[in-house]
Amino acid sequence: MATTDSGLGGLAEDRALLGRTSTAERVADILRTRIAEGFFPPGDRLAEDAIGKALGVSRNTLREAFRLLTHERLLIHELNRGVFVRVLAVEDVTDIYRTRRLVECAVVQGLGAPPYRLDGLDAAVADGERAAKESDWQGVSTANIHFHRELVALAGSARTDELMRGVLAELRLAFHVVADPHRLYRPYLVRNREILEALRAGERTDAVRLLAGYLDDSRAQLVEAYGKLVTDAPA
Repeated sequence: MATTDSGLGGLAEDRALLGRTSTAERVADILRTRIAEGFFPPGDRLAEDAIGKALGVSRNTLREAFRLLTHERLLIHELNRGVFVRVLAVEDVTDIYRTRRLVECAVVQGLGAPPYRLDGLDAAVADGERAAKESDWQGVSTANIHFHRELVALAGSARTDELMRGVLAELRLAFHVVADPHRLYRPYLVRNREILEALRAGERTDAVRLLAGYLDDSRAQLVEAYGKLVTDAPA
């Protein structure tokens, strides 16, 4: 599915984010966010001319941004065809969850003595619960991603934050294919709250146990749903 000018609605508004220092890294930040939001879905071809015009950047800058996102496994370049948003294989989803389990559980386990700074987690849980009451399941999805980013942010490590940002952006490629946020996220609203309350009580070991179970169940659910929708082939 090729991206057209008419399909770029709103992207030109992001031009202001580039400011006076229009760099490939900042273009990549914009496109990464748009991919994570499903604006450019898996399998979509990114039209170089249309996107460059919308953002007001040179072809070389845009190609460098594409290269950065290809390195992050969000895009794939196909010879003589162009650049596409990557379609994950089932093994990719499994490996992403393996990485999440290693990183997220290690962060919680290594928190040290309470109390912990939980404002970000608290806000993410509240946002998810509020969105669910309004039947805004895309909002629930976004709040859930924020929850896990805030969880990792408790480590106070910029490198870990950057790693998790890429991992979660890649994972959302699978979520967009399944396209059923109600089914994927509703069971975990309560579990997010349980993890938060365990941390608030200073029960780090319980929080790790709850988180590990959460991630294992989420992986099994997503792999089952995703596997029915895609052909498992190398990307």
